[in-house]
Amino acid sequence: MKVLVPVKRVVDYNVKVRVKSDGTGVDIANVKMSMNPFDEIAVEEAVRLKEKGVATEVIAVSCGVAACQETLRTAMAIGADRGILVETDAELQPLAVAKLLKAIVDKEQPGLIIAGKQAIDDDANQTGQMLAALADLPQATFASKVEVTGDKLRVTREIDGGLEVLELTLPAVITTDLRLNEPRYVTLPNIIKAKKKQLDTFKPEDLGVDVTPRLKTLKVSEPPKRGAGVKVPDVATLVDKLKNEAKVI
Repeated sequence: MKVLVPVKRVVDYNVKVRVKSDGTGVDIANVKMSMNPFDEIAVEEAVRLKEKGVATEVIAVSCGVAACQETLRTAMAIGADRGILVETDAELQPLAVAKLLKAIVDKEQPGLIIAGKQAIDDDANQTGQMLAALADLPQATFASKVEVTGDKLRVTREIDGGLEVLELTLPAVITTDLRLNEPRYVTLPNIIKAKKKQLDTFKPEDLGVDVTPRLKTLKVSEPPKRGAGVKVPDVATLVDKLKNEAKVI
């Protein structure tokens, strides 16, 4: 069984992002970039399935600029067997990425697609669900435990009230939650091995996909600075301020 894992290149989670002075977006010039943490969890889970003998091949896919090759090499250093880059300089929105992944799914015919539940840059939480809809595949989101038995997939997912267990028939799409696993440390020998692994590059037009943005960002701005706290003499004053000034009750 092939396992397909989409990975995204994002601003590293340790970096404090800055909004551009003209308000058109986030400044990523000379900023450290890395693999989206949820995608790293997805790669780790796919590699673990291969180590258990459930999966035969793990394929990492990334969509974006040429520098996304670095992200794919990281995925291959974790344990993915090969990588596919859909190279484009266009602004990619979730629907466009889902369409590109659908084209790759049609081409590779994987038995399982494991994606991160969301990217830490746009926090959209849409691509996995859109891919499942486009490919007409069963889906389980926010997976905290994954078990594969034959052609059945058992997924434990986190919901507001606790845990929910779903059983799906493969092929299927799952999106990973933070508690699914802890990604392994990438060793230097594996980084060197990853450089020799196969990496195929396509353009969106090669896959017959139009990635023209459908949404327009009007303005990006930083949240307002938090004001200083105040001391209140009693509970009645606190309630009055919460009700009339903060308007939260």
